Amino acid sequence: MDHETAAAYLKRIGLTGPAGTPSPGLLRELHERHLSTVPFENLGIHLDEAITLDEAALVDKIVRRRRGGFCYELNGAFAALLAALGFQVSRRAARVFGEDGTLGIPFDHLALVVELDRERWLADVGFGRHSRYPLRLDWPDAQDDPDGKFLVVDAPHGDVDVLRDGVPQYRMEQRPRELEEFEVGSWWQQTSPASHFTRSLMCSLRTVDGRISISGDRLITTVGDTRTETTLAGDAEILDAYRTIFGFELDRLPVVRPRS
Repeated sequence: MDHETAAAYLKRIGLTGPAGTPSPGLLRELHERHLSTVPFENLGIHLDEAITLDEAALVDKIVRRRRGGFCYELNGAFAALLAALGFQVSRRAARVFGEDGTLGIPFDHLALVVELDRERWLADVGFGRHSRYPLRLDWPDAQDDPDGKFLVVDAPHGDVDVLRDGVPQYRMEQRPRELEEFEVGSWWQQTSPASHFTRSLMCSLRTVDGRISISGDRLITTVGDTRTETTLAGDAEILDAYRTIFGFELDRLPVVRPRS
């Protein structure tokens, strides 16, 4: 990523001027701003858009088109930004825990590890509702975050489990991976009828005190534990909500189609 693109990316997430020297404080700020400005969304799947795990294409989608994406896109692009700013960052494959406690497919999720002054940080701007700030990876105790209490614990075969409020979220490998290694996982998430990304529409963004989301024709606002739903009336109102809330234009609505 060149200097001009990095500057445009920083502006996209609300930062102007030089970012400064890599530090835990800068990483925290970038992480929080990314979550607050770039939505977690799967609309491209239902708009028949090509989702290619190419850094330039991912950055173009997020920066120029002002869209969001799912984990491979969001953390893939964020890794490119961090590297351009001088951070030592690597990608990790993870498997997400289902509600029944079973693990998803290999390469189910892409997370990031950032090394700073011999400390390792888990950065993840692509998991929807998760930690607002990066987590210490080699830390034995629970870590308080505005969005929950997080714990990183050892798991079989050298992996680690990430827990939020006592509930396992995902199991992450320790081995670094290249972006293209996630192509199979991304393809499965986009095509399989078993993938929750193919069965519903989602577009969601962190707010100061919760989240705001659009799912189909429903506008969902969450503040703390209080959830409020409003039905949007017709295509024009839904398209206008995407524009005013998330800041991007769609020329048509995404449509969920049966997968086989």
